[in-house]
Amino acid sequence: MSEEGRRGDTGVEIKGAAFLPYIIMEDIIEKLKLLNYEEEFVLRRGQHPISRSYFAVAGSAGEQFFVFSNLLSWLLGLCGRRFEAPLEDDDPNAVITNITSEIRSLGLNTDFPPSRLKPGYGDEVCYILNQLTNKALEATHFSWSRPEYVEEDAQEESIEDDQMDEQIEDEGIDEDYEEEIMLDVGEVATTAAGGQEVVEVQKQEELLESSTDALEWKMEVERVMPSLKVHLRGDKESASQDWRSHLDNMLEYRKSMSTALSSSKVQLDQMHDEITRTLEKINSREKYINSQMEAPLAEYRRLKDRLAEIQEKYRSAGSTVTEQSRTLAQITEELESIKMQMDEKGTTMTDSGPLVKIKQALTKVKNELVQMELRIGVLQHVVLTAKINDKTSMQRDMHADDQFSDLKTSF
Repeated sequence: MSEEGRRGDTGVEIKGAAFLPYIIMEDIIEKLKLLNYEEEFVLRRGQHPISRSYFAVAGSAGEQFFVFSNLLSWLLGLCGRRFEAPLEDDDPNAVITNITSEIRSLGLNTDFPPSRLKPGYGDEVCYILNQLTNKALEATHFSWSRPEYVEEDAQEESIEDDQMDEQIEDEGIDEDYEEEIMLDVGEVATTAAGGQEVVEVQKQEELLESSTDALEWKMEVERVMPSLKVHLRGDKESASQDWRSHLDNMLEYRKSMSTALSSSKVQLDQMHDEITRTLEKINSREKYINSQMEAPLAEYRRLKDRLAEIQEKYRSAGSTVTEQSRTLAQITEELESIKMQMDEKGTTMTDSGPLVKIKQALTKVKNELVQMELRIGVLQHVVLTAKINDKTSMQRDMHADDQFSDLKTSF
């Protein structure tokens, strides 16, 4: 994603944006320490500790990307996502695609080219690690505890007060003498330098004029007076000699500075003239270069806009390719299941066992039909014989009746 999207859509260039990855890396290292990454990641996975600028500056590209992908897999595991740690010889493009899909599933913004993750350092890498450490802290239910203040011992405070008293006694600060020194220095400066330094002393006096209410000041002094412990030395003569020698040294230093300034002023003027001429040459050269570079700059802007359009198309095509890859995987799984079903059906169709059983059943049915036909023929013969016998007996009876009737008539 663009830097404006991550740092606020203000449209204003942030000063020191080049140092932002270093600041983010500081936060990342502190959060990793809170997640106990020294034991969970460094020791258990055999990784080396990460420095505070490891992912902010360029280093070994392969090593940085390998460490980044392994650290990201560990953080995703803390967030409840299962992401296998890639190996060093894995395809970086495939790893980046998997990382992008996992980040999107967590609801993080991935509005940046995936190729920006391939070097293993930069704003995008620091942004992803910072967001994932926040997610990991939320997933582990991390919370800040109340601070514990260590109470100082009263005996230690009394020892410190005694040490401060001894330092004040050794220094021997005399406020009255300091005020006199300041006044004398002001007088000497005004008499030595003339009207210009009189104006400067007046300005200093105006600046030193206080606007605090005198009554409030006195009340504050009375309030803090018991806490003030100032011990002054009684040797005022040595103190006065000390500040006078300091004043003499100041005057000598001023005289030597004036002498050195008069001798070096000529050289400074020459340097000023040379620098001025050089700046004029640089300005003229810059104008000439700008006039000559207008056409290449216009072409560069056009190509930059074209590159932005192509990158946008590439991002949209990348998302489309990812979706199509998922669809292809689903179709491939369905095709494999259909192939397995077809293989099972083909194996069943080429099996001759059922056909043999059918033939055997047909043969058995035919045999049974032959037997049934034979039985039917026998029964038909029996029935026909019975009919013939019945008919013969009937004819015999009828013939007997006729003979009997003839005999009756004859009698």
